[in-house]
Amino acid sequence: MEQILIITGGSRGIGKGIILAYLGRGARVFSLARSIDAELSTKGVTQISLDLTQTHKVEQELAAVFELFSAHDVSKITLVNNAGTLGQIGPLEKLEPEVVEQVFKLNTMVPYMLSAAFIRLTNNLPAAKSILNISSGAALKPYYGWSTYCGSKAALNMLTQSLALEQQDVANGVKVLAIAPGVVDTDMQTQIRKTDKDDFKDVGRFVALKTDGGLNNAVSVGERICQMDHDQTIASGSILRVEK
Repeated sequence: MEQILIITGGSRGIGKGIILAYLGRGARVFSLARSIDAELSTKGVTQISLDLTQTHKVEQELAAVFELFSAHDVSKITLVNNAGTLGQIGPLEKLEPEVVEQVFKLNTMVPYMLSAAFIRLTNNLPAAKSILNISSGAALKPYYGWSTYCGSKAALNMLTQSLALEQQDVANGVKVLAIAPGVVDTDMQTQIRKTDKDDFKDVGRFVALKTDGGLNNAVSVGERICQMDHDQTIASGSILRVEK
């Protein structure tokens, strides 16, 4: 029996850290991301190059992934909605409308669409099933200049809780968790530190986190997220956080 991981944005950062953790447990991994990582290819990860903001393609690509394995030979299957973007940082009135649209497409629409498709595709499977939504502390706390990011991640938390409610009385329903990875040393943090203080008033805090070694490591965060997925004591609908 196989363990399957399907993840968006798995080619770098937190997504790659999550993949490495599941590989360590012997999982078969499928990544949908814009770029391909050569190291993951050598480790047997099936990588599908896809611009996820082309939302008309995401459900058919997920269905195509399901054709690559025998679903009834699976003991556990997990979808991780990891791909995300900070978008343009700055007060809302400064933001380009097309950038706002792209943030909500990638951070919110794609997880909603993939979660719906995943539930349909796994409806009759006897395997353990879970959806992990990679959220953020910004889903719970507003930041100056991050209105689109905060709003799109808050929607993921509500998706998590709503799906958990809908699945609670379904026989062998899907377990759904939202996990905030903390402040992780990724390209997104580099973008944040380069932002002008007029557009992001908390930039000094994030610069200090890097200087003082306060950032989480993507590999260790990936391992904790994997552990949470396998922890049967965590209730579906939980909003969780990886601590430093």
